[in-house]
Amino acid sequence: MKELLLGNHAITRALYEAGVELVSSYPGTPSSEITMNCAAYKGTGMYAEWSPNEKVGAEVAIGASIAGARAFSGMKHVGLNVAADPLYTASYAGVNGGLVFAVADDPGMHSSQNEQDSRTHAIGAKVAMLEPTDTKDCFEFTKLAFDISEEFDTPVLIRLSTRVCHSQGIIEKGERKERVKEPYKKDLHKYVMMPLFARAKHVLVEERINKLREYAETSPLNKVEINEKAEIGIISSGVAYQYAKEALGDSASYLKLGIVNPLPVNLIKDFASKVKKLYVVEELDPVIETHCRVIGLEPIGKLPGGKTAPIFSNIGEYSQNIIKEAITGKQSEYKEFPEAVPVRPPVLCAGCSHRGVFYVLNKLGIVVSGDIGCYTLAATPPLSAMDMQICMGAGISMAHGFVKVRPDYADKTVGLMGDSTFIHNGITSLIDIAYNRSNTLTLLLDNRTTGMTGGQNHPGNGLDIYDDPAPEVDFEALCKAIGISKVMTVIPENLVEIEKVIKEYLALEEPAVIIFRKPCALIKGVKHKPAIKCDAEKCTGCRICMKIGCPALTMKNKKAVINRTLCVGCGICAQLCKFDAFS
Repeated sequence: MKELLLGNHAITRALYEAGVELVSSYPGTPSSEITMNCAAYKGTGMYAEWSPNEKVGAEVAIGASIAGARAFSGMKHVGLNVAADPLYTASYAGVNGGLVFAVADDPGMHSSQNEQDSRTHAIGAKVAMLEPTDTKDCFEFTKLAFDISEEFDTPVLIRLSTRVCHSQGIIEKGERKERVKEPYKKDLHKYVMMPLFARAKHVLVEERINKLREYAETSPLNKVEINEKAEIGIISSGVAYQYAKEALGDSASYLKLGIVNPLPVNLIKDFASKVKKLYVVEELDPVIETHCRVIGLEPIGKLPGGKTAPIFSNIGEYSQNIIKEAITGKQSEYKEFPEAVPVRPPVLCAGCSHRGVFYVLNKLGIVVSGDIGCYTLAATPPLSAMDMQICMGAGISMAHGFVKVRPDYADKTVGLMGDSTFIHNGITSLIDIAYNRSNTLTLLLDNRTTGMTGGQNHPGNGLDIYDDPAPEVDFEALCKAIGISKVMTVIPENLVEIEKVIKEYLALEEPAVIIFRKPCALIKGVKHKPAIKCDAEKCTGCRICMKIGCPALTMKNKKAVINRTLCVGCGICAQLCKFDAFS
């Protein structure tokens, strides 16, 4: 049966048909839908779970593979940094059942804090990496990845990108192929990576990468498309291949690389010999281009030093127009709007359960060490309530370091993160604060979900991936168990109370935690109050209500106007108004 699916959903279907028994991931846009969709296969022989973080998710999958089952873990590119520790050593250990990891890069940083290229992880870990160009490839490559994993005794990475994950295409669904688990045999030399055994395994890893390179020379995953009249050749992979095809059509020949680590040698040289001018089109780092130069070719791409100056950037994502203009010097026709279209700024949702907290932090002039999540949206005006943000878990750790060297800031600095982030990588940061007796206040913004990636469950909200009841982490008890004696839980609805408790806890000369707990406004089943009304007669147009940055609030004819389809009646605006215009 044919079906139109997202690239992520095609991977989910491929996992099912490939006989995968275990899926363990932490949500991360743009990869989240892969594991989310696995929940729909409950009871079919494919088990799925949300893990506390990517490292744990990868380790669970590795354990299932050693037990003889096919296993999978998905993540975004920065999640692979967290999972890199087990991945690099799992490369030495190899597999029993097929083991595949999908990592979604984010060229253009649509939902990420950096723009790293995950191919460098594949090179460093010395594992095979496949890169699909569209939904059909996602479906087929995923199933082939398990075969490659088992044939070459290796974990396999599938490199995705935002556009491949979230573009749609047609696949032809088949039946699940049930498979007998590989028998488990105790084997210290294979699975116990102590130095004595790991030294011998490194030799095998180098032999394996050479065998994989031989496989890449003739693999059907790498495809040559020769157009006889074309003088230029394009070597590409991923969605950049689709852009190049659309931009240049039959005026070029193409080498589509489905295996991007290890890269073939003879196949690339042979393709280059059939064209007069060779280009490499790849998003982010010049991985393929560097390989081409190492094997003696001089393609045109991003790197200086060839016969032609670089024409592509290693910053941002590509498009058909970028490629066409870079190679041909011609621009595609496009229409311009007669007027400038206003940019929609990133803001917290209407009724965000923690908008009031950020308003108070800004009002008090607090230095906020923030973290990854929805609350990053509070960094920009008008809330402007964040000073620093690096990665998941760092909100607490950075505040600790900041206060240790600037004790004069102890009463005006907070570390801040959400509930899912706290589970992911914040608990150890808080332990560090308690253990080292840091005079640091931590704000835990508990909205009962993993908000930024689409509202997934986690160990702190009492529901598993199937929405079934699960043991719930008691944040208050946990904070006290690790040595924090001052812990308070507050429902963040009253601005006066929020300000009072923050001031009170900042005045303490010991580690302290305030848990601001209120469900995300977008969680299914959350009941909202009636929308707020604004009395235009009472509104003076002072714009104080605009300081909370609520998308339900606008100004028209110098009067506040509420979009009743967005407003959830949180009442923050009414608390700010001195003229009782809101009711």
